[in-house]
This record gives sequence, structure tokens and C-alpha cells, in this order.
Amino acid sequence: MRAIDAKHYWLEAQFIRREGWDEQRYPFNLAAVRHTDAIEFHPKVTFFVGENGAGKSTLIEALAVAWGFNAEGGSKNFNFANRTSHSALHRFVRPVRGAARPKDGYFLRAESYFNVATEIEKLDGEPGLGGPLIASYGGKSLHEQSHGESFFALMEHRFHGKGLYILDEPEAALSPSRQLAFLVRMHDLIEDGSQFIIATHSPIILGYPDALIYHVSPHGLETIDYEDTEHVQVTRSFLNRRESMLDMLFRD
Repeated sequence: MRAIDAKHYWLEAQFIRREGWDEQRYPFNLAAVRHTDAIEFHPKVTFFVGENGAGKSTLIEALAVAWGFNAEGGSKNFNFANRTSHSALHRFVRPVRGAARPKDGYFLRAESYFNVATEIEKLDGEPGLGGPLIASYGGKSLHEQSHGESFFALMEHRFHGKGLYILDEPEAALSPSRQLAFLVRMHDLIEDGSQFIIATHSPIILGYPDALIYHVSPHGLETIDYEDTEHVQVTRSFLNRRESMLDMLFRD
């Protein structure tokens, strides 16, 4: 186990098995939850990778809510719900915090980012008028931009640094070149004292050099090297042997 650096904001998330913890039902029956006592975080970036349905988003959501973020996303000041669908897992997560306290923070989940953008306009009073909250996101309604543009407005204008940022599949809005730009912006924020926790399928985003990667699988949660992730291996195989792989996939 890597030595814990007391300088970062979130050191470890402990799962507390108390009344209500039932391993026969979701989300406690997920292998990544059932077989895990604690999740240690890297001072810069911690990634969660794995197949759909393995529990990445469930873990990220529980971590974000346990830290104090709104389940649908936003900063700690956001308190809205279009549909209360998050699991009870956050009630069993105990954050172990470092001595430093973040000055900023945000929870981004790709599937509910539209709802966050709507809430921002609602809090500003009138849609599209560019009130004080929209100004903090770059001065233009997030709904009047493409998904990728609005995400970068968030990264460029709302993420101030010295913060804890929890992101669920940020690549959903980004082309490959934009994912490279995301790495640059993330690195700048890390250099400014920020910490990231990210669930992703992107081999580009996963390529950040100083990070801890957890593989979420039916067998549980385990650390994995970048080169050993299925995301990297499958992408590399396809790019190197596209014709043969397509022939194999389409074969009767």
C-alpha cells in the first residue's frame, strides 16, 4: 500500500458496516462494495475503471454525497433533485480527511449535467440572461453551448483550484482532442493544489502519469497499472489491427 500523504484533502473512504448494510441487496451486493473495507485516494488523481454495471458510478456517487455534494451534481451549495434515485451507500461511507481543507469543490456526472445547467438558470432567476451564477461559469448559459463547450466552461471558469473535484465519465462530452485539452486543464488545477476522483472509460484521460487506478470488477476492487487496463489493451488492439478485428467481429 502506498503511504498516505497527509497533505491532500481526502485520504481514505471507509465503509462502515452498521444496521442497514445488507449484502443481499443493491448496492451492498456489488463486489466492489462487499469485498472492500476502505478506498485509499491518491493526492492528485484516483481513477475508477471497469465495465458498465460493475459499480463505478455507484461508488463515485456515494463518495460525492458522503463528502457533501448534491447527488445530481454541482457544488456543495446545490440542493435539488429532479428524481431521487441515488443509492443509500453514502450513509455507510466515512471520509478520512487530511489536515488541509479544499477551498473549492464540484461533483460532475455526465448523465445529470443538463439538470445542473437548468438549476443554474433557475437560481439566476431568468433563463439565458447571464446572472451572477452564470457569470461564474463564463457568462453564457450552459444550455446555449454544446455539451463539450459547456463542460469546458465549467473547467475553465468554475473550477478555481485548491479543490476536490469528483467527475463521473467526463469524456462523455469530449472529442479525443478535447480529452487531451482536459488533461492539460486538470494538470494545471493539480499544480494549483487540487485533487481529482474520476470514473472513466477513456484511455486518454486514464493516461495521466501520476495517478492511482482502481479496477472495478465482479471480483471486487483492485489497483491496476495503466497498460493492464482493458480500455488501453482493447483500444490499442483495435487501432493496430482494425481490419482483422472487424473481420473477426462481423464473422458469421
